This record gives sequence, C-alpha cells and structure tokens, in this order.
Amino acid sequence: MRIKVMKFGGTSVADQESRMLAARKVAEAVENGFSPVVVVSAIGRAGMPYATDTLLNLLTEVDPLVPPEPREVDLMLCCGEIMSTCVFAQTLKSLGYPASAMTGGQAGIITDETHGNARIVEIQPHDVLKVLEKGRIPVVCGFQGRSLSKDGSSYGEITTLGRGGSDTTASALAAALAAEAVEIYTDVDGVKTADPDFVPDAPTLRQMTYDEVAEIAHQGAKVIHPRAAEIAMKFGIPLFVRSTFSDDPGTEVVPGEGFEHRRATGVTHTGKLVYLEFEAAFGPDKAALESKVYELMADYRINLFMLNVHPHSFGFAVPRKQLPRVKEILDGLVIPLVDGEPRTYIVQVGRAGSPEVAAQEQMLKGLSGFGEIRKCVARLTENCTMVSLIAHEFLQQPGIYYRVFECLLGANINILQTSDSPLSISVLVPENDCGRAVALLHEEFDLASQT
Repeated sequence: MRIKVMKFGGTSVADQESRMLAARKVAEAVENGFSPVVVVSAIGRAGMPYATDTLLNLLTEVDPLVPPEPREVDLMLCCGEIMSTCVFAQTLKSLGYPASAMTGGQAGIITDETHGNARIVEIQPHDVLKVLEKGRIPVVCGFQGRSLSKDGSSYGEITTLGRGGSDTTASALAAALAAEAVEIYTDVDGVKTADPDFVPDAPTLRQMTYDEVAEIAHQGAKVIHPRAAEIAMKFGIPLFVRSTFSDDPGTEVVPGEGFEHRRATGVTHTGKLVYLEFEAAFGPDKAALESKVYELMADYRINLFMLNVHPHSFGFAVPRKQLPRVKEILDGLVIPLVDGEPRTYIVQVGRAGSPEVAAQEQMLKGLSGFGEIRKCVARLTENCTMVSLIAHEFLQQPGIYYRVFECLLGANINILQTSDSPLSISVLVPENDCGRAVALLHEEFDLASQT
C-alpha cells in the first residue's frame, strides 16, 4: 500500500469551490496509485463562522471577566476540525470516492495532558489502516488528539496541539503509517523567500533542507509548523509544500547531506512582540533568579524569542498576546534565596509597580526569615517584532552582521536587540518598520535571484 498524507489548511476548505479543488488533488493521488490519508484544518480563517478564532471568541464573549477553563476551550475548538472533516469527507463522496471522517482521537493520536498546546506522545494508527484496507479514504481532524489518564489505563481528555497543529498531525501520521510522502497544501505556491505582503515578487524556493524549513518556520514564517518539519526530518519522510489553487510544483524539502547550500534562504518576521529585560543588582544571585524565571516560562509553555545573556541583566521577547499571562505569572513573584545570608527578590513587570508587588513587599517586610527584600524589575519594550535572515554556512563568513546592521541603520531602522543561531541572524526592530526591514534585507542579500 502506497500511503500519502495530504494536509489541507483552512483556506483550502473555506468554501465549496475550494473544497472541490482540494478534493480533486486527493482524487488525483488515488488515480496515481496512492492510498491517501487526508488531514484538514478548521474551515476558513478568523472572522469566518467556523474558524478556530471565531469559536474561541464565541466562548470568551459569554463573560469577558470569567475566563473559560483550558479543558473546555479545547472541547470548543475541536468542533472546528470535526465540522471540516465531515464536510470534506462528504465532498469526496460526492465525487465517487468513499471516505470516513475521523477525530484525532479516533485516528489514534495520543498526547500529553497539556490543554491548548499538547505534545503528541504516541500514534496508534490501526483504525486508520482499517479504513484504508476497506478501500476508503480516512479524513482526519488536524490539531487535536486525546490524552491518556494519569495512570495510563484509559483515554482521558480531548486536547489540542496549538497553532499550526494540523501540520504536526500530518507529519506524525505519515511517520506512524510509513507514508511515502506528506504534502502540505496552502494558499501559496510554496515556501517563498519573504512574505509576499512585503515583497510582492518574492520567488518560491523549489528545494529547501529540513533544517532550513524548520528554521524559517521557527523564525515566523506561517507556511508550515516547525514541528512538522522536525518530525519529517527525523523519520526521513519526503515533505512538499504546495498550493491547493494551482498546479505549481511547490517546494520540496530534502535532507541536508549533499545539498548545495545557497548563500541565503529568506527573510522572515514574527508577529507582535514585547521585550522584557530583567534588571537588578544581581551579583552572584543572577543565575538562580534567571533559572527560576526560565523554569516558569517553560512550565507555562510561554514562547520565548531573542534570549539575551548579560553579566548584569537577562531578557527575552514574548508574543504580545501572551504578555498578560506572563504578567500574571511573574508580577509579584517572590523568590527567596537561603544560601548564606537570606535575601528575597520580588519580580516587578514594568517600571510602574503594581498593587500585587506593593502588597508582597509590605507583607514580606513584616515577616522574619526573608532577609533583605530586593526588587527584580523587568523593563518592557513594546510594539516590536523580530526580523530574521535565514542562511546556512553563509553566516560563518565575516561581515554578515555588519551588512545587516548597515542596511537597516542606513534606512533609519533602529535595532533594539540581536540574536543568532547557526542558521539565522535576528534583529528586534520597531513593529512599524517590519515591512521595510524585510524588503531591505531581501534586496541586500539578492534573494530575488533564489529559486
């Protein structure tokens, strides 16, 4: 059995015309001798009746002062993919191709118990294989799974995999089914060298390595989720990014061995970020405080960007929509240190102290055993975004950062912070300069000539 996993995003199933185009891609795979397994996202995008954000708003607008529980958010959001799956299975049937709609749990996607951002821990694909053996096309809900009970004896709750989770579903199923390929269908022709909104003529990259596509996704490109690329790379599954709305061959993702690395791959940008820089007279306490803050960010699954290590401070950027959660976790946090002379730090998010910080400080001053009470203030830089130059090996050449620096400063774009990895150089810039920064770096590194 030649299995191919085909994932269709929200725009590919947004209306009947789009669904028919997607269904014909599936039919073509059948006619070419494949047994396709289809994964679909919720119908449409924000604002459309059945989109994920619309369902979430329907729940949260009941009473903005009473936040819904994560478990019930997951129950609500799963409805989007369930509707999409049933409708797409019916669309295939209308073309004469038997199909069976399956939830993530029915498809054997087992996750941990983290609502809203669960990780897949196991795939049990036997029910998907049974559907295939009957000559039917499984149409699986992306973005969702089911957890095991705490003792592992029974199935627990419905969970969701976080933004981009349908891509992860597709790659994980492909790995479990030993598929010949996984194809991600979207509304663009493939992975481009930059966001077409900022660089209208940005070319489509015909080949990329797994490392490159994972990096470009980690640094903000929305075309594919980085976890999907990582799974495909781990299991050696051919990965393609294509358009539902054209016959363009799209982008093929290939192993890095023997691949001729280009000078630069692309320029990406994230969404809206807020940078937090933690300042205090840390001295030898810095490592302990830094460790505690990063531990909490990991425990609460907060996405961090632009991590900065400095002898007298530390910092990172977070998505602006996660800032209220970060404040809730950190503002007023008490960190007692008992090695040697006791002393206690109170974390304060923002220059202006909150009532929570003032209350903690007042309470601790009246208690014994906490020693000196010190402030650890997180200074906020809001309305910024991260722009990244993605390249491989090219970054090892001297003068690359200088070119980035001169390109942006020459255009009066203020660089607020920098970071780098083996595959990218990133700069934090004011949000209103994001489009110019992307276009300027795209031109500076001649990415229009890449194919």
